[in-house]
Amino acid sequence: MKYSLFFCLLFITFTLFSQKKYAKEISFISDNDLYFSSVNDRYYTNGMFLSYKYISRTKKENQIKRILEWQIGHEMFTPFKSIVESVNLHDRPFASYLFTSFGINRIYKNERTLNTTIQIGVIGPNAFGKELQDFIHDIYGFKKATGWKHQIKNAFGLNFNANYNQFLIKDISNHYDLSWINSAKIGTVYTNISSGFYARIGFKPLAKIINSIAFKTNLNNENTSFKREIESFLYIKPLIRYVLYDATLQGSFLNTTSEVTKELVPFVFHLELGLKFTAHRFHFGYVFNYNTNKSKNLRNDNGNQYGKISVHYLLR
Repeated sequence: MKYSLFFCLLFITFTLFSQKKYAKEISFISDNDLYFSSVNDRYYTNGMFLSYKYISRTKKENQIKRILEWQIGHEMFTPFKSIVESVNLHDRPFASYLFTSFGINRIYKNERTLNTTIQIGVIGPNAFGKELQDFIHDIYGFKKATGWKHQIKNAFGLNFNANYNQFLIKDISNHYDLSWINSAKIGTVYTNISSGFYARIGFKPLAKIINSIAFKTNLNNENTSFKREIESFLYIKPLIRYVLYDATLQGSFLNTTSEVTKELVPFVFHLELGLKFTAHRFHFGYVFNYNTNKSKNLRNDNGNQYGKISVHYLLR
């Protein structure tokens, strides 16, 4: 009897929890090839992103809600080994990109979303890639990276990014669904377009894409009809990217004095395999990422792999 009472109270607790509305969120996302392999330390080797999101009190008539996001981010790139000393062996440049951004995620009634973002930052030594990698290597006891003196030179970064997502289909049980995803970037750091699919496999019925951690649409306030969903799912996200410009590889057109630059590969296949779930006010994620070669004549020509760990905390 006491066990039945316990599980009943536990069920009520989770039910009440799922009915709450949270209008703000802070999050930290960390990318690193060490999250997949302790051996690989190359190409896109580290990324860190700190974000604050909140739901807007204003929206257009055809929108369910609008979510605003401020972010500080850093991305780091190295050759096939970060300890390569000879500049002649750099199969891609050392590079780092430090930025701050502001984005608006528009969530529409017909289960589609449009997220636009403006990024302002810098690539080059002023992005402190060398200092950050030395700090990370000190933590893990790795050798200090050499060759940062040949990194992509300083240049101003200004990028406009857009992501459009459209729900497609789901099964009767609502444990499987499929959405169409698209993105575009244009600016002094990245210019590319991507298209692919986002397939979810739920351990419980899936939340709609307009109210899910999968698409950063999970925030609500007194003006929205949605409430907090308890979520737990696996997902697969394959996409094709067509790349026109990448300053971390080619050097910036605003500063053409970079010593090491490489020719990019225009078509890149990117794959994500991940797990995401909620737990009280938190939600967590782990994602394996794979992409085919982004530039030509790489020493490791079988693509690049890295892991992503994310932690998010909701606020009233």
